[in-house]
Amino acid sequence: MAPHLLHRPVWNALNSGWSALAEGGPRALRIDPRYGPFAAAADTGPAAQAALAALVPAGGEAWIVEPDPIIAPPRTRILREAVLVQMVAVDIPGGGPELDPVPLGEADAAEMRALALMTRPGPFLPLTHRLGRFIGIKAQGRLVAMAGERMRITGFAEISGVCTHPEHRGKGYAKGLMRLVGRSMLDRGETPFLHAYAAHEATVALYRTLGFEVRVRMHMMVIAAA
Repeated sequence: MAPHLLHRPVWNALNSGWSALAEGGPRALRIDPRYGPFAAAADTGPAAQAALAALVPAGGEAWIVEPDPIIAPPRTRILREAVLVQMVAVDIPGGGPELDPVPLGEADAAEMRALALMTRPGPFLPLTHRLGRFIGIKAQGRLVAMAGERMRITGFAEISGVCTHPEHRGKGYAKGLMRLVGRSMLDRGETPFLHAYAAHEATVALYRTLGFEVRVRMHMMVIAAA
């Protein structure tokens, strides 16, 4: 039986929804570093791992997300590691506060990145906002919450970039925006998925209230050139 498409999300995204942004070759790929730091090898063999190491940008990072514990490729060093849970929703129930989100685009790019760098929902590079549809909440003309899309794999779309300015937390913005983004994915015929730190039990519990269930644990490793 063929592995589930989400079994190796980065590799499969780089070979499907992210293929136009993929750099490398048949042994290893990375997304254009302006869009994100993600990279993957075709397999765990020495040739593929050497190719993966060669894709680590000078002075930058590569984020590896795999189902099994990862060994750093040769000539790289580990900056940090974490265990994630990969969650999937086959339905997202309605409800919650009525929100009036606005679509976000190029004119909002600087403000989106500033909010992401402040709240750290995950890597948000200069062109991450172009990976998919983003929506947000503005208060007095200032962006205070957002959510959007990141990995695209045939039949699946990842919710990402979910964050709220500290002064506006507790208003249901993150949950409401996630609900809207996820339901739009379902309407397109795609299954929403996301990744969360396994140790953040409250966050995982929140995602369960939106209809997400843990599919599998994943291992994340951030590497740099040795």
